[in-house]
Amino acid sequence: MASETTPLTSKGDDAAYHLNRLKSYQWWAFFVTFGGYFMAHFSRKCYSTVKQQLQEQAGYSSFILSEMDTVFMFTYAIGNIISGKLGDTFSPTTVLSIGLFGSGVCLFLINVSLWFDFVHFSESLGNLFIIAVYFLFGFFQSTGGPVGTAVMGNWFCDKNSIKNRGLIFGCWTCHQYCGDITAQLCTAFVLKKGYAYWWALLIPSVTNFLWGILTMRLIADPVDVGIITDDVRIRMEKAAAKAKAGEMVEDEGPTPITYAGALRIPMVAQYAFAFGFFKLTNYVLFFWLPYFLGKHFDPVAANLIAALYSVGMMPGGIIVGYVSDLFGGRRATVIGVFMSCLVVFLAIFSQDSEDLSAQALLVMLCIMGILVGGPNNIITSAVAADLASHPSVKGSNKSLGTVTGLINGCGAITASIGLLAVGPLQQQYGWSSVWLYLIGCTTTGTLLMSTKIYAELFPPAVEEETSAV
Repeated sequence: MASETTPLTSKGDDAAYHLNRLKSYQWWAFFVTFGGYFMAHFSRKCYSTVKQQLQEQAGYSSFILSEMDTVFMFTYAIGNIISGKLGDTFSPTTVLSIGLFGSGVCLFLINVSLWFDFVHFSESLGNLFIIAVYFLFGFFQSTGGPVGTAVMGNWFCDKNSIKNRGLIFGCWTCHQYCGDITAQLCTAFVLKKGYAYWWALLIPSVTNFLWGILTMRLIADPVDVGIITDDVRIRMEKAAAKAKAGEMVEDEGPTPITYAGALRIPMVAQYAFAFGFFKLTNYVLFFWLPYFLGKHFDPVAANLIAALYSVGMMPGGIIVGYVSDLFGGRRATVIGVFMSCLVVFLAIFSQDSEDLSAQALLVMLCIMGILVGGPNNIITSAVAADLASHPSVKGSNKSLGTVTGLINGCGAITASIGLLAVGPLQQQYGWSSVWLYLIGCTTTGTLLMSTKIYAELFPPAVEEETSAV
């Protein structure tokens, strides 16, 4: 296996040759990482689609099912922070494969508890077992986001890919919605055919195993097969300069960045907290919309209207990514515009949500899905890749997995804490207070990005001169 210090032939020195090799593998890296994150959402959504059967047929109480969600959210949030660092420190392929295999094992163990009826054998044992499994499930599920993003960043690092990074990552982040939709179709098929409901958990268990085997053959970094990228050239130039100065040089590749080092990268901390407020807005709309709409419409209409919000989220990332590419990668500005538009819609909700017709809600929620989904998807992908490419770490540190994990993990923690306020607010002051609460969250998140938005709109004169040259 080649390394950055391997002497290259004249053919290997040809930049076009390395670029062609890089381009030829990009589609496969996209496909495998897309599929890995697809499997994560396929797995966790399948569980949520059979909650009713778990309660009515398996005997799990609504309290235990709620505890499973809470435990999962906690370990998933912490796991994102850990997994990102592991992906930068060890082989990303290994970390991704372990996540897929582990998820498959957890779902299989849940099936075992159903087959052998653990709950009826011993309620305390059955409850403890399934909560312990879901505790581990959250950690395994957390690998796909930060580590998959890091692999994508490794391969889509040429100038053209960086120029179109928003569109590329916007398309890539559709994996979660494809996984969610597939899970609902899978469960619908299982139940319609009259099969045992646990097949809806066994099928994703098997597919996770199969995709884990496929992922094991993924090449995580172009340098592992001797492809010289811009980052490697920068590091080689630094090494050559040191050697020329008489220093002993031993290039073992970029060192994994520390958490403190990642947080010192400009805007990482701000984006991590801003994403938490945006994710909180998304969580409230995603989890509470069916409940809110169910108070005013029949169950079928309520679920149909709520589904439009999820439908809007899918193209949201593509739209934000493409538009931000058109404006030279000014993603914070585009995100700020989208969030400002969302505040307008939330203000309308705070005044008239109880009186809006089904047609008006369909249109509004679809647009709100775009406005929320776009920024949420792009921050944890294209924005994270931009931050990890900052000159302070470019070519010298492996940082994309750690940066993505910090943003994702901190965001999930902030959102989970913020969700606790929704129930009491709704009970005490009504739904208008919830929409006002979301306006506050959206505004706070946008203000945390204000320095970056200002820098994008009014770049320093030195930057303008440099870009002109």
